[in-house]
Amino acid sequence: MVRILLTTARQLALKIASYGVMHLVVAILVAFAITRDWRLALAVGVVEPFFQTIAYSIHDRVWHRIERRRMLSGVEEASEAFTARLGVMNPEEQSRAHGHHGHGHHGHSHALPRSLKQIALKSMTYGAMHFTVAVLVAFALTRDIRIALAIGLVEPLVQTVFFTLHDRIWTGIEARKARRAAEKLASA
Repeated sequence: MVRILLTTARQLALKIASYGVMHLVVAILVAFAITRDWRLALAVGVVEPFFQTIAYSIHDRVWHRIERRRMLSGVEEASEAFTARLGVMNPEEQSRAHGHHGHGHHGHSHALPRSLKQIALKSMTYGAMHFTVAVLVAFALTRDIRIALAIGLVEPLVQTVFFTLHDRIWTGIEARKARRAAEKLASA
């Protein structure tokens, strides 16, 4: 159990650290492109990703809980469908599991954990969060609302693209590790 906790903590730390480095580089480059001032770009590039990394870790934890709940609801639905096929459910439960209750539920999971809809929604909520933090930090450093809004608009758009790529890469890594663990368990 301790080993699992340490592995999970190390993976989370690596994910957050890789996000922080990616964010730092992109923030500096975008801030420099807007301000043409290396000192200001470095200040924005160092301070803004610090606050964004905190916001990102909170955002990621919230989405992890949402995805976990959806996966669990999918497991429940699969369990209901399986027990319905075995005939161990009463008629009312079978009706619900097979989607005959008028709620548009068809007895299979609609909560796929990594659907395009979820990825898009996660990216959009990340973008909104990122915009807010970027504008606040840029304004605090520049005291110029135009520069703050420019950085707040451009930098999160660029970061959102990189966030989506970062998230997809980490999802792939986590999926590969889960497959390897399942294969190792199955072969044991």
